[in-house]
Amino acid sequence: MDVPFSRWHRAIEKRRSRRHFDPNLPIAPEALAALDKVCNQFTPFTDARSRLETESAESVFKGIIGSYGKVKGAPAFIAFIGNMDGPFVQEKVGYTGEAIILEATALGLDTCWVGGFFRPEVVASLVGVSNKERVLAVTPVGHALELESWEEKLMARFGRSHNRLPLSKLARGLPRERWPDWINGSLEAARLAPSAANRQPWGFDVQEDGITVFVRTSGPEFNVSKRLDCGIAMLHLEVAAGNSGCRGEWEFLPSPQVAKFKIRS
Repeated sequence: MDVPFSRWHRAIEKRRSRRHFDPNLPIAPEALAALDKVCNQFTPFTDARSRLETESAESVFKGIIGSYGKVKGAPAFIAFIGNMDGPFVQEKVGYTGEAIILEATALGLDTCWVGGFFRPEVVASLVGVSNKERVLAVTPVGHALELESWEEKLMARFGRSHNRLPLSKLARGLPRERWPDWINGSLEAARLAPSAANRQPWGFDVQEDGITVFVRTSGPEFNVSKRLDCGIAMLHLEVAAGNSGCRGEWEFLPSPQVAKFKIRS
């Protein structure tokens, strides 16, 4: 499917991580059908896929961590699955999964990337995976409670979820005064990408013909690959570029680089 640049660009600003859902507010059937359709149709890479499940969501998240941070009341979840024999699978799953999350946001639904604190064996049994595949992350899906719970506020403070580094700390290469508008907008969108514990592991090398994403930080993985986080930022970057009228394609690169977004001539 084609990327709906404008629709997903609006969702970037709206998206917030929510963990507690309203059990009295089910997901409308038409919203579920629309989300399931995008899960099935948005497959830009053969090594990454998404699967929506409306059964046994509580069993995926129940009792994984303490009372704070635990997902509660989710009526559905989406599994993000990668073929571990494929190259650059972490980046591809991050990119693909964030597209699905932005679509859920555009549909008026709430989500939260969960990379380390879920039961992968339960998810695998529900969605079905091959011997080469692994569930790398999941998201609950539903309508969040109107007010954030104290547990959600605690997790937001722990992860500094709305605290993003300035581009002056993230970007290098072409001086900023020489950036065209599309680069400014694309990097502003990329810096808003979610990451494990808000670690923001990405950096951006700005060149005349595009932008290279690289892993900027060292330190713990928090059970989630930094390259998966970078894949999320890649999706934000491309969506914003496309929304400004710039089209390009990704060239995956070896570590510590991740991929280069090359503008089509």
